[in-house]
Amino acid sequence: MRVLALDIGEVRVGVAVSDPDGRVASPVCVLPAPEVLGCARSFRRVLEDWEPDVLLCGRPLTLSGEEGPQAERIKDQAQKIAKSCGLPLEFADERLSSAEAKRILKEQGLSERSMRGKVDMVAASLFLQSWLDARQS
Repeated sequence: MRVLALDIGEVRVGVAVSDPDGRVASPVCVLPAPEVLGCARSFRRVLEDWEPDVLLCGRPLTLSGEEGPQAERIKDQAQKIAKSCGLPLEFADERLSSAEAKRILKEQGLSERSMRGKVDMVAASLFLQSWLDARQS
């Protein structure tokens, strides 16, 4: 089962994908949010290239585990994307995934400026990997 994960932001959407066996997550790309939300050619190409079975979207919860103000917006957008793709939708806790992604990229020697386009796809791969790991146990 291949899973496509989206870290939906206001400006960009990070994309990550699992291997066909659903064990390992890898970052894929970052697309402008309007292209993903509008199911533009660039996003359709990602869907065609990876042929996912499930769409996994990060859910921005507060540190106490409650739905924050962004959660409703993200949930609505995720449902529209899943419907336009014809894929079943799952959600994953994305708390601290962006902070962890920044830490990883900083350890690799990237500056704040050079990380800008990469954080979202790395964050998507982090919450995808956590989701995959939880399903394995």
